[in-house]
Amino acid sequence: MHQERLLKEIRKKIADKSLNDEIANILNISYDAAHRRTSQKAKFSFEEAVELAKYYQISLDQFLTSDHQILVQKTTAVTETGDLQSFFRNNLNVFESLSASYEMTVYYSAKDIPFFYTLSDTLLSRFKIYVWMNLLNEKQVSIPFRQFTPPDFEPAAQELKKKYEEQQVVELWNDMTVSSILQQILYYFETELLQKKEAAIILEELKELIRYIELKTENNPKYQLYENELMHLSNDIFFHHPQQSLFAIPTNMFGYILINDEKTCKETRNYFEHQIKNSKSLNTSGNRDRKIFFNKMYQQIESLIQKLSYEKPS
Repeated sequence: MHQERLLKEIRKKIADKSLNDEIANILNISYDAAHRRTSQKAKFSFEEAVELAKYYQISLDQFLTSDHQILVQKTTAVTETGDLQSFFRNNLNVFESLSASYEMTVYYSAKDIPFFYTLSDTLLSRFKIYVWMNLLNEKQVSIPFRQFTPPDFEPAAQELKKKYEEQQVVELWNDMTVSSILQQILYYFETELLQKKEAAIILEELKELIRYIELKTENNPKYQLYENELMHLSNDIFFHHPQQSLFAIPTNMFGYILINDEKTCKETRNYFEHQIKNSKSLNTSGNRDRKIFFNKMYQQIESLIQKLSYEKPS
């Protein structure tokens, strides 16, 4: 049964190519030996099955699961700034492997501003990493933001940002998406770990980022933004791919449970599509609705700018 299912998955991958030729070449066996396996007169060894699964990027998990039980992967924990390099590199590998030969669509349920946008050489990006590290590393003593210097992971981070921007992207936002970073700025300002002049620059860069997203909503046909007022958003990321989708569920800011089970991914896509039906498209709803949505975020930012301007300087 498992061999039949593995062969079926391989047939999907190779289209009109000869199955026997493919198996013979990959396993370095004769045509007759390959035919015995494809006709199921002989069984694949464990090593052969793994070799084929790796070559065709087929998850063997699906052969060990049921409707009520699936196997998942977990990303490596990020507990210090040095771990970010491997986190960004692993994310980049996901994009490179999934989008290599087919167009992929990324669905993002944006409880917070998607972290892909803050992978740049700005004070805003450095502040986000500062916050993440303080929240993730329980042993780390908070130092003033001005003393925080993240490691140089610029090449991987920039490439990851570029890959995200190249995809078909569907994001779900609401009024609260921008709130978390504003709360973080206020918290670190009030605890005197963030100076007023630093907060002012970060807020200006945040406004620039929101303007960029607003313009992208108007001008980039590959980018779809929806306002969802009914659901609590979750930072879930779903990579929809014709051959092998991937569902990433956050366990913390930089930790994800990864699921590539076909049935679960199909259900996840249906769930995202259902949310979209109950959301407002900011690409097609017209200038008025789009302006109202983005003005709410600008007003939140301006409100914090005004609040900090009346506070004593730190």
